[in-house]
Amino acid sequence: MPFKFEKLEVWNLSLEYIDLIYEISNQLPKSEEYNLKSQVVRAATSIALNIAEGSTGQTDPEQARFLGLAIRSLIETVACQRIISRRKLLKDESDLNEADKRAQMLAAKLHTMRRTIAPEQSWLREEPAIYSTKD
Repeated sequence: MPFKFEKLEVWNLSLEYIDLIYEISNQLPKSEEYNLKSQVVRAATSIALNIAEGSTGQTDPEQARFLGLAIRSLIETVACQRIISRRKLLKDESDLNEADKRAQMLAAKLHTMRRTIAPEQSWLREEPAIYSTKD
């Protein structure tokens, strides 16, 4: 009998995303073995782990908190992808482009699930700051 999290679409999508992140990380140069490669793989894995951990025996607000952690890990992988692209660490960026599409879809589904589980929660804890570039 599968665990509750194994039935969740977002968990299964996160596994597919992890597979793609592993493909990308395996294309990185050896010099990134303990930097970007390690970081992006750990962050991608954290997405699925937080979805799973939050799915069982938790209150709705607690499950929503774990989904928030999954979203943060997803954003971390996107930041790593931007660095990989900026540093031109891959010969072909088609996998990065695909990962970006999947990250956007996964983020949307995680945000929707979190809002559905705990709609009364305020996800923005402070007013956004207005930054000025004028001296």
